[in-house]
Amino acid sequence: MELSPTLVMVVLTVGISLYAWSNQNFYESWVLDPYRVKRDNDWYRFVTSGFLHADFGHLLFNMIALYSFSQTVEYIFLQLFGPTTGILYFLLLYLGGIVVSDIPTYLRHRDDPGYRSLGASGGVSSIIFSAILFNPLGKMLVFPLPFEIPSFIFGFLYLGYSYYMGRRRGDNINHDAHFYGALYGLVLTFILVPRVGSIFWSQIQDFLF
Repeated sequence: MELSPTLVMVVLTVGISLYAWSNQNFYESWVLDPYRVKRDNDWYRFVTSGFLHADFGHLLFNMIALYSFSQTVEYIFLQLFGPTTGILYFLLLYLGGIVVSDIPTYLRHRDDPGYRSLGASGGVSSIIFSAILFNPLGKMLVFPLPFEIPSFIFGFLYLGYSYYMGRRRGDNINHDAHFYGALYGLVLTFILVPRVGSIFWSQIQDFLF
């Protein structure tokens, strides 16, 4: 029986997040602290911060999104590349998204000793947009819209919103992680599965014409 990489990531993230809420020292040692990364070379924080979440709502939202969209990506990767390579590519997509999406945050806040960042949002965004490439016509219900929209339209709205909010910086959400994680997911999926472009465009043409 093959072990699902999605399930492993969800279980690890939930367990580590719950533990961190009750252990402040552990939390401080894993959270992304750009100032300490620069000062102490704590580069591991780019990965470990993706297993921490601010609260139960933050954790629940990310894990539901991850589990919902990763089924498509996981299945296709395992079918195309086999169990070992497929799992490695899946982890590269997810964990790589966490790391890459935090690079702009690090560059912006590396001299800010009071800034912290955490969460799997960059990796989740990578998975979501990889899944959109494979299934752009999948139906999604997006609050507050009273009707479903195709996933590729959601993708455009998501990127636009994340970019806009990232420039405004009007709240405490790291919208840049969403935006750059999504772009990473798109680029890596194109690199790993070059024909995904024609698959995507063929489905979009059926929808439009």
